[in-house]
Amino acid sequence: MKRTDPKTIKEIIDRVLDDESIRDEARAQRICYLWPEIVGPGINRHTIRRYVADHILHVHIDSAPLKNELQFHRSRLVEQLNSAAGADVITDITFH
Repeated sequence: MKRTDPKTIKEIIDRVLDDESIRDEARAQRICYLWPEIVGPGINRHTIRRYVADHILHVHIDSAPLKNELQFHRSRLVEQLNSAAGADVITDITFH
């Protein structure tokens, strides 16, 4: 039996995530996880549900005026979320 050098956790995870579909799904989940951090607790309190489909973040908001206000900040939110995720994961945000 041949001995190998020990691997760090990061190396092991990167090796598992080498499959691009798994890496994309992990990044999409990270975007959803980062939403409260980016928008803050006030806006997050009105967020009912969020998910990524076809590189678009879908966010369900329970306040029509807030949903309208967020429409004006879509491009900035996309930039901030992608920057925080470390990759261009989403191209747009749709508010429901």
